[in-house]
Amino acid sequence: MTATDDELVNFEANGALPLPATNEQGFVENDGARIWYASYGAGPAVILLHGGLGNSGNWGYQVPALIDAGHRVVLIDSRGHGRSTRDERPYSYHLMASDVLAVMDHVGLGEAALVGWSDGACTALILADQQPNRVCGVFFFACNMDPSGTREFKATPVIDRCFNRHRKDYQALSATPNQFEAFVADVSKMMATEPNYSAEQLADIKVPVSIVLGEHDEFIKPDHADYLAKKIPDAEFVLLPEVSHFAPLQRPDLFNREVRAFLDRIE
Repeated sequence: MTATDDELVNFEANGALPLPATNEQGFVENDGARIWYASYGAGPAVILLHGGLGNSGNWGYQVPALIDAGHRVVLIDSRGHGRSTRDERPYSYHLMASDVLAVMDHVGLGEAALVGWSDGACTALILADQQPNRVCGVFFFACNMDPSGTREFKATPVIDRCFNRHRKDYQALSATPNQFEAFVADVSKMMATEPNYSAEQLADIKVPVSIVLGEHDEFIKPDHADYLAKKIPDAEFVLLPEVSHFAPLQRPDLFNREVRAFLDRIE
């Protein structure tokens, strides 16, 4: 049983659990960036894509659980996040989707399930739309697919604690540790305008999708999540009780149970 951290006090102070040791990690060159990845375990592949401003270490509670459930787990630091670098171009989810595909090619993954959190969920669904033969399903947690799906931003102590952790991690991991403010500004520009999928584009998505949202999500409207689940042909909507945008950290056991249920469904 993993302890709860609803207010992210432990996460702010210590981060998530440290990632397990692995000999399979490194960088993949793709389209002007060096993308960091790591692979753990063996079995059907699951790629975990973290949220905006975060890094793969945010999945510390998920990696051991998925290894124990018999999966090969691949982590990727998004372009410009964590250990990954970027060039001067603006951030875009399509560019980040191409980075995921480059890592899949590099590590020899023909197909994988994608678990995306916030920005990582957008990246996952866009990749699934573009390359349905490479993606066997998307667990889409806590994100929007057009700008109407977001709430007006209101700072909270929980958001502030998460942001403080992201700042510390960025300064510790990044090749440009002194550029956190510029990094936040550039990622925020992308979030303000992307993604912008139409209902018709959603209806063309061909893989199984679980649209998942915390009951108290600070950023995403519940009716938007419901809309996505209705428009995507093979989708379900799952509402996680008593958690927010940070469910993988707040109640890892609850979150992990839903991820495993989705993986069981698509396998």
